[in-house]
Amino acid sequence: MALHKKLLELQKAVTGLLKDAQGNAGAYVSGNKILSIVRPKMDELGLILVPEVLEASFTRQDYAVKSGQKSEMFCALKIKFTWIDTDTGEKQECLWASSGMNGFDKGYGSALTYGERYFLLKYFHIQTDKDDVDAPKTPEQEMTVQNAIAYINGLKTAQDMQAAWQYYSQFAIGKDKDFIKAYNKHMKELNDAANGHN
Repeated sequence: MALHKKLLELQKAVTGLLKDAQGNAGAYVSGNKILSIVRPKMDELGLILVPEVLEASFTRQDYAVKSGQKSEMFCALKIKFTWIDTDTGEKQECLWASSGMNGFDKGYGSALTYGERYFLLKYFHIQTDKDDVDAPKTPEQEMTVQNAIAYINGLKTAQDMQAAWQYYSQFAIGKDKDFIKAYNKHMKELNDAANGHN
C-alpha cells in the first residue's frame, strides 16, 4: 500500500475527539488522547512520524501577576515532520510552526508538545468541537460492553490493548466487570502467546 493510501487509512480512523483537558485558555484535546487513538493505527500500518526542529528562538517574557512579577521563556519553533512508510521507505515531509511559553526549562518542551498535538489534529482534519467519532470499530455513539469486548478481542498486541484500556477507562464502560474480565483474559492470552506458552 502506498504511503498516501496509508495516511488516508489513518485519517479515516478518527474524525473527531472530545476535549479532555483543561488549560488557562479553556478545554483542549490532550496529546495523550490523540496518541492513544492515532499511535496504534500507525503501528498497524507501519508508519513512523519523525520530528526535526529546524529553527528555534527564545524570548524572555516578564509580566505582572497578583504575587508580583513572573518571568517565562517564549519559544518559537520551525519543525519538519516526516512520515516514513517502514514497508517501502517512502517519505513525506511537512513543515510546521509551533510556539510555547513556560518556565525557563520548559518552554522548549511546551512548544514541541503543542506542535505535535496540533500537527496531528490539523493534518488529519480532526474535529474537536463535537462528540468523539473515534476509531470506526469503537464509535461512542454505539458504545456498548458487547462492542467494546468484541473490539479488544480483535486486538493483536499488548500495546494495542493498553491503548484501548486507556481509551475505555475514560467512560463507565471501563469499570464494567464483564469488560474488565474480558480485557484481563485476552491480555493474558496475548502475553502467553508472546512468551511461547500454550
